[in-house]
Amino acid sequence: WTTSVCTGSLVLGAAGLLRGLPATTYWASRSYLAKFGATYTPGRFVETGKIITAAGVSAGIDMGLHLAARLSDVKVAQAMQLAVEYDPDPPYDTGSPEKADAATEALALELIDAAAR
Repeated sequence: WTTSVCTGSLVLGAAGLLRGLPATTYWASRSYLAKFGATYTPGRFVETGKIITAAGVSAGIDMGLHLAARLSDVKVAQAMQLAVEYDPDPPYDTGSPEKADAATEALALELIDAAAR
């Protein structure tokens, strides 16, 4: 398996592994996938053959549980979910740009930019 989380899909794309394939990435980096010949596909994770790309960092947990089920079975993946107490119940519903308003998205981009400096 070849997997990525967040902007790791851009590394896979730069290596030529996503050319012509559907893939996902962190919301603020979606437009870069096309530069590597990949087709942005919405979703927490996207599986194409033995390549799985996950969106943002928290989506990596979803991908990991999915991969655990593929490599073992659903019961093992469910037990792993319980073992790490992954029971999302966020206090807000702005976890994707499709759910956030423009002001929240702009503030998120400002915070990302400030953290990168």
